[in-house]
Amino acid sequence: MRLMRTIFAAAVSLAIASGVAMAGEKVRIGTEGAYPPFNFLDSDGKLQGFDVDISKALCEKMKADCEFVAQDWDGIIPALLAKKYDAIIASMSITEERMKKVAFTDKYYNSKAQFIMKKGAGHSDVSVAGMKGKVIGAQSSTTHSSYLEDVYKESEIKLYGTQDEANADLAAGRLDAILADSIVLYEWTTKTDDGKCCEFVGEGINAEKWFGKGAGIAIRKEDGALKDSLNKALAEIIADGTYKAINDKYFPFSIY
Repeated sequence: MRLMRTIFAAAVSLAIASGVAMAGEKVRIGTEGAYPPFNFLDSDGKLQGFDVDISKALCEKMKADCEFVAQDWDGIIPALLAKKYDAIIASMSITEERMKKVAFTDKYYNSKAQFIMKKGAGHSDVSVAGMKGKVIGAQSSTTHSSYLEDVYKESEIKLYGTQDEANADLAAGRLDAILADSIVLYEWTTKTDDGKCCEFVGEGINAEKWFGKGAGIAIRKEDGALKDSLNKALAEIIADGTYKAINDKYFPFSIY
């Protein structure tokens, strides 16, 4: 019996040291559920979206048991640190500021920020000078809100709890523009009736100081084994075509 326990303990230690998740291990994944098409709640209240499908594919590769936890964006990192879940897969950009608190895996997608305005606004200059005195909306506690607050100091910056709230105010004429992820705005402007009001203006923005190196999976700094397992699984789903199949389900172009 002691020998069997010793062998099992050695196997567990080896798995942890190599960063490989054991079959059946539970991995709790936090995501927002309010950022379509990446993560959202369907009509049955179930989490869906690109982030969710990627999460499931990673867990399948790791032979881990996935459990999803919906969490408001403003509290998503504190809840990770409080061990409400083990990883954040919620389109979180890898930035220096966030890396002070958490660790990140390799990127699993990358996209630019972009402005949108109402069609026929008669104004398309989204430079700092061009937006002087204008009201710009963004989701709070995001790279987009940080960028606006740091760069567009002569504009009025209005922040929202969710991207949907910002979109609704733009459609209602209460904002002059929105800055957000170009893929999220593409989804809204092309696939919803409300979004048909609006169009992209200006060029995409990819300033690494604010927008980081792409979206990664956030984990606690001490969880190096989980990070290694996730990176290994990510490389595998990219290599075997699983990632492309999920990408193509949501987007007519590659977002990696």
